[in-house]
Amino acid sequence: MNTSWSRAIADQVVDCDVVIVGSGIAGLSAALGLAGYRVHLLTKTKLDTGSASNWAQGGMAAAMAKDDSPLLHAEDTYAASAGLGDADAIDLLTQEAPHAIEALVQLGAQFDRNISGELEFGREAAHSRWRILHAGGDATGAEVVRALAAAVRNADNVEIFEDSLGVDLATDGGSAITGVVAREGGVTVLHRCRAVILATGGSGQLYRYTTNPITATGDGLAMAARAGAQLADLEFFQFHPTALNVSNDPLPLLTEALRGEGATLIDRTGHRFMLDEHPDAELGPRDVVARGIWKVLAGGGQAYLDCTRFSEAEFQSRFPTIWARTNSFGLNPSVSPLPVVPAAHYQMGGISVNLSGRSSLIGLWACGEVASTGVHGANRLASNSLIEAFVFGGRVAEDVVHSIGAQNPESLTIRPTPDHGGADDAVVRELRGLMWDEVGLVRDESGLARSIERLRALHETAAHASVETQNMMLVSALIAQSALARHESRGAHYRSDYPIANPVLRHRTAITWSESNWSADVVPMSDADDLAIQARGC
Repeated sequence: MNTSWSRAIADQVVDCDVVIVGSGIAGLSAALGLAGYRVHLLTKTKLDTGSASNWAQGGMAAAMAKDDSPLLHAEDTYAASAGLGDADAIDLLTQEAPHAIEALVQLGAQFDRNISGELEFGREAAHSRWRILHAGGDATGAEVVRALAAAVRNADNVEIFEDSLGVDLATDGGSAITGVVAREGGVTVLHRCRAVILATGGSGQLYRYTTNPITATGDGLAMAARAGAQLADLEFFQFHPTALNVSNDPLPLLTEALRGEGATLIDRTGHRFMLDEHPDAELGPRDVVARGIWKVLAGGGQAYLDCTRFSEAEFQSRFPTIWARTNSFGLNPSVSPLPVVPAAHYQMGGISVNLSGRSSLIGLWACGEVASTGVHGANRLASNSLIEAFVFGGRVAEDVVHSIGAQNPESLTIRPTPDHGGADDAVVRELRGLMWDEVGLVRDESGLARSIERLRALHETAAHASVETQNMMLVSALIAQSALARHESRGAHYRSDYPIANPVLRHRTAITWSESNWSADVVPMSDADDLAIQARGC
């Protein structure tokens, strides 16, 4: 535990059995699995709308079609992971995915169906079968969150705390997590508990261009890092190839399903440039497609997604969310190709957890994008994130039920935190530009080194910045230092000075943060496994 932590008293102390931080699909799934326990669900904004899950246009992958199988789904997932996917985690996810869809249907989620009433399947990049389920065409996340949030609101054991910013984790003075410090309406509240589940999502707001909501500032990852938890694979950050290139933050996402149904990528001359980059062209792995677009933009050109094969009626029916968003910017996708740019979309790395979502710290679990289960490896397969969040959220709840202690702790240690104010605009603007330019789609040693030194300087000059800005600086440094340590290109991590994958480096990475040195220790995962397993009590 960081020695700078000291005894402090919150404005309020409230007790429960389990605290869940985050209200996306992972957090909601975990909450529903904790019947009989007093649960405090903390959400940064509002339960129904605040999470990245609610924004997800893509679907949920599950091998439920007649010509499909969990084995084929697992093979596709592992192939997309660039050799770093954890086979056990992938097998678990792909086998559980069909049951998860059935459970969601039972909870009232309305997935798209054909005229015969059967579930309708789509196909996306790097999938060998049509296995993607959607809801409302391109509003899958919103529909699943709606169904889960309704069930959570009806759960008598769950108390919802909206507009609650998780600030830090409390401990028993040692390595066990015993509560969460949160800011709620200008008041510091200590939620004292027997187990904490972090389901805070990702950190796309670290980058100049992102599809993530403004809440995605890496809060849960920073909280875990400061508490001393082992992290994993932070060098792997997925950039969605096709965000709508307009003046907006975040950028509107143009779902993978568009390319799955025939939309093509062209430059100003109308040339389909992805034919030159990969045998599967627009349906190649996301990292390849994203870098193909980046190459066009870096050369001074402009990339477009040509959706003109769809009539207006077809587009409005199949992709109503995108139709509304593009029209709001004066664009008609059925008439003119849409300008696109890659954008930070999904963080493959996160808090290192086992198959039950346990972290290296006693009393701390994680699920969803903030966790690193090993399912995604170096590059996430499209439409695996929402299903992973639901499956592993449920597994976390099951493990918590069998593991939490008998009573709340009497003694707690919490870290003094800065007052939470407004955004530190100049610092955040510089940080996001730095991450995009030096720690984005294409990286090299000199750029990464520059970014680390500048982030350290920002940290020193912005010591009194808001909690979220502090979190953004810390997580940015973690990503940059992890990327600097991997001397190869693999999956979403591309080093122009090491453009080829190195078989010797075919391993995951374990990362721990030193607050006193403001630096990360990055080692091969195998070197950290024994310590992590002991800490988890597995």
